[in-house]
Amino acid sequence: MSFIIEWFNRLFKKTRMQNIILFGPPGSGKGTQATRLVEKYKFVHLSTGDLLRSERKRETKLGIEAQKFMVKGELVPDSVVIGMIESAVQEAGDVTGFIFDGYPRTVPQAEALDALLASNEMSIDRVLVLDVNEEESTKRLLDRGKTSNRKDDQDESVIRGRYKVYLDYTVEVAGYYEPKGIVVNIPGEGAIEEITELLASEIEAIA
Repeated sequence: MSFIIEWFNRLFKKTRMQNIILFGPPGSGKGTQATRLVEKYKFVHLSTGDLLRSERKRETKLGIEAQKFMVKGELVPDSVVIGMIESAVQEAGDVTGFIFDGYPRTVPQAEALDALLASNEMSIDRVLVLDVNEEESTKRLLDRGKTSNRKDDQDESVIRGRYKVYLDYTVEVAGYYEPKGIVVNIPGEGAIEEITELLASEIEAIA
């Protein structure tokens, strides 16, 4: 009888949504790892970079405004990014969880994201930080620029500017989440498969 009850509970148990921030400097492999984790766990991948590039390609008002900042390696204003993320979360519906890639990039964005999730009875479960140094980041992006046709990946000064923005503003986001005990640093230099396994072990450790 106990076996039947346990089986019944497992069958009808509602899986708790897991929300992950994948964090790291430009060129740290966030996009690659997010794709692998989405395939493994069926999360919704919310990449501000992808969403903004889509807006730019369609030449929307948002895309034109974002373009002014992105080509210079500067942060897109919070008001633009926050509104876009809010719409994406609300349109996602019933999902197993979200991987936020490239967002939040500032403490005000992190505060806005927490408020948005709280209004939907959700929260961030892990902030997984991919550690990659500036030289490796620059090398990766210059290599990517050879095939991506992205101008911001072809200018070393812009790339290093993006890394500086990360150090000056985005690193503070990890500090914002530190008191919650959910920040975990993961080596971002190494075999892709090994990095995926490290990330997966942290996700599966979520209670």
